[in-house]
Amino acid sequence: MTTEHILLVDDDPTLRRLLGDYLTAESFSVGLAASGVEALKQAYQQRPALVVMDVMMPGMDGFEASARLRELTDVPIILLTAKNDEADKLRGFRVGVDDYVTKPFSFAELTARIRAILARARPTAQASDRVHRLGEVEVDLDRRAVTRAGRPVALTATEFRLLEALLSHAGQAVSEEDLNRDVWGDYKPAETGGVRRYVFLLRQKLEADPAHPALICTVRGYGYRLDGLPEAHLKAV
Repeated sequence: MTTEHILLVDDDPTLRRLLGDYLTAESFSVGLAASGVEALKQAYQQRPALVVMDVMMPGMDGFEASARLRELTDVPIILLTAKNDEADKLRGFRVGVDDYVTKPFSFAELTARIRAILARARPTAQASDRVHRLGEVEVDLDRRAVTRAGRPVALTATEFRLLEALLSHAGQAVSEEDLNRDVWGDYKPAETGGVRRYVFLLRQKLEADPAHPALICTVRGYGYRLDGLPEAHLKAV
């Protein structure tokens, strides 16, 4: 069985060492980072199965680092916090964090939470096969895979979340504000530049003629509409 890699991010060297040793003894491989910036570098290089990250760090805190990670990957994130503050927890969940653990905490409890999140994240034989076809484009939501004319299309985590948001409203006009909230949550201020930028990038990868899009259509003065699904499929989405 492949050892799953955990990235542990905390500016406290004692906690990093002790928790890192504990997780290693629990049969995980462990990467250690002392800052949010270092965490982003290691996440890109190591592709961890899960990230455990402290909230309060100098420079880039855990909230910002989590938001940056969500631009790159859908890796599960557990935040460590010294405050049992509901507002902070809601902020983390809006960024895309999977769980919170309040300090001081039991290493055994944290490990149990890690195992539970990893188990949910693993694909299972019983998982539903949610495959959507839009002309020559095929989107497999369970495998998070996209092909065009049978060839794989590499999408970033943010591009895929935008495509997933459009698919959830297939055939319907969706406002830029709603798309902004679906993709970035409440972390990113409501503005349309990000949505437009990522729509442009998606069109470059998915449209046969990006200058005259047939899949991701602009609804002037409002937002966008995803076309291309069969009518019977649209009723089921």
